[in-house]
Amino acid sequence: MNDLIDQFRQAIAAAGLTPPTEIIDDGVIHRFSTNGKPTHKNGWYMLHTDGIAAGAFGDWREGFTQNWCSKTDTSMTEAERVAHRERVKAMQRQREDDLAQRQQLAAADALKRWTAATLCTQHDYLTRKGIQPHGAKIEGDKLLIPMRDTAGTVHSLQTIAPDGTKMFMSGGRVKGCYFGIGKPKGALIVCEGIATGASIHECTGHAVAVAFNAGNLEAVAVALRSKYPALKIIIAADDDHQTPGNPGMTKATAAVQATGATLAVPVFKAAA
Repeated sequence: MNDLIDQFRQAIAAAGLTPPTEIIDDGVIHRFSTNGKPTHKNGWYMLHTDGIAAGAFGDWREGFTQNWCSKTDTSMTEAERVAHRERVKAMQRQREDDLAQRQQLAAADALKRWTAATLCTQHDYLTRKGIQPHGAKIEGDKLLIPMRDTAGTVHSLQTIAPDGTKMFMSGGRVKGCYFGIGKPKGALIVCEGIATGASIHECTGHAVAVAFNAGNLEAVAVALRSKYPALKIIIAADDDHQTPGNPGMTKATAAVQATGATLAVPVFKAAA
């Protein structure tokens, strides 16, 4: 039993996530931090060790999911393969139901908070970045950024503290949601962060969709391409050249390929 749990833990680690200290093999969805920070409950897992051990895990914020099984498909009997496929389908249905419920509750809470918040006129984060609020609101001492779909529905919120610490609502939908700045006229620029998006809009006058992270660029670009089929869409990439795999460029390129958008890449001055 412990050996199976250890194998499952190693699979989580191999996927680049920090596995939870304790793994419970009861087939129920459990939340955990994917980066070691207790407040960041982005990760989830579920594990069955009865019969052929199988499970799944992922990061709901990044939209990442991976299945796991203790046996390879070729080493199973036909009856085992059928049983395993049915278990995988059941786990998927369980994840989808859980996610839908969490997102529904988060969306209701997000709308309530957004409605009650006051329109922002100034905030330490905005002052430090040299940007305007563009419709953001204030909740206590935090900047409140709505995360909407293409229909304008608020699904979640991003909060930004005066020191720049950013947090998403627990359980809130991220995929395909964005913060819009300006109205599209000829071109629409999709980027990762609020500071980048506000700066681009203020410099160019073009409408901007802030996707919040690299992993959401493609989903936002696809949604916007569907809404504006004839509009020129530009993906403004973050060049994470000092990060392994350069996720900013990798994800931006994938978004371009999926939508036929144009790629815009930052140019860094060479060191003197």
